[in-house]
Amino acid sequence: MEKRDYYEVLEVEKTATAEEIKKAYRKKAIQYHPDKNPGDKTAEEKFKEAAEAYDVLSNPDKRARYDQFGHAGLGGAAGNGGPFGGFSGGMSMDDIFSMFGDIFGGHSGGGFGGFGGFGGGGGTQQRRYRGSDLRVKVKLNLKEISTGVEKKFKLKKYVPCTHCHGTGAEGDGGAETCPTCNGSGTVIRNQQTILGTMQTRTTCPTCGGEGKIIKNKCKECAGEGIVYGEEVVTVKIPKGVAEGMQLSMGGKGNAGKHNGVPGDLLILIEEEQDPNLIRDENDLIYNLLLSFPTAALGGAVEIPTIDGKVKVKIDSGTQPGKVLRLRGKGLPNVNGYGTGDLLVNISVYIPETLSKDEKKALEEMETSDNFKPNTSIKEKIFKKFRSLFD
Repeated sequence: MEKRDYYEVLEVEKTATAEEIKKAYRKKAIQYHPDKNPGDKTAEEKFKEAAEAYDVLSNPDKRARYDQFGHAGLGGAAGNGGPFGGFSGGMSMDDIFSMFGDIFGGHSGGGFGGFGGFGGGGGTQQRRYRGSDLRVKVKLNLKEISTGVEKKFKLKKYVPCTHCHGTGAEGDGGAETCPTCNGSGTVIRNQQTILGTMQTRTTCPTCGGEGKIIKNKCKECAGEGIVYGEEVVTVKIPKGVAEGMQLSMGGKGNAGKHNGVPGDLLILIEEEQDPNLIRDENDLIYNLLLSFPTAALGGAVEIPTIDGKVKVKIDSGTQPGKVLRLRGKGLPNVNGYGTGDLLVNISVYIPETLSKDEKKALEEMETSDNFKPNTSIKEKIFKKFRSLFD
């Protein structure tokens, strides 16, 4: 199913401030919260969709990429979850509560305030650690950009500890329910005010919001639940990406402590300079330098393209500055909206030195009216020149 526009999901304008986006997300989260809509799968999907939209629009870097390139700017082909961009297909409800529960933090007790754990609980707000993001650079040539490519990376990163399976505890029974919050991850504080008793919910100071404490720490990871290791990650890069674009592969960053939420892998795109072709958005430009005889007499020349060389017919009397357009020989649009063209810009080479016979032949031609530029040719060439400065 095609992804909806994130601004449409939160019902905000593209010029919305960070605070307006936060308020809009809070409104949607309240409307579709699972505690308020038990068993309603449609509401659950809308809840996830709103969280995904907020994850992007609340992050300045992600928002800038989304504004410029749409869903494809976050990775993967537009219109599907892919390995990039969105997370609604790959994260649980608890992951969303963990990442965005701070928006409802401090809400007075009762109801579904506090972004509790999915499925009720009325106030549970156990914390899950989130691993940090990783960044890699990938350099692509025009051929790889035109077709899309699969790249493999061997990443040095934090991974779950295999000895304790990420719990941080040594053996069975190493982790115990926190006695301060009784496993909820939060504590309620009562405060007397002129308006009466006010209740606030805060993170448990004993367990840090996890709801449990580790008595016997794992000897391999010292209770962290993660160790430094490596992982081979395969990244599918969509066709049409551009220099400076950053893709995001969810869940492939550093592992989170105590089986927390893993970070993301951010892939920065770099382009290799092509020896013949110049990129101009989705179009490609090739500067063709013709000999004087070929420009005057016409003929056929070979032009390099992404897919190999092609022959192009040169009409007799071709003037410098003429542009030939080879449709569909450019690069695909990253959002899937067509393919660019190859523009062949023609210049004519004038010999810098001449032999005696060559000079004599040209002097004879100079007196011919056919070698004198007429008014229409002048206007055409100068019009092309002026357009370069418009």
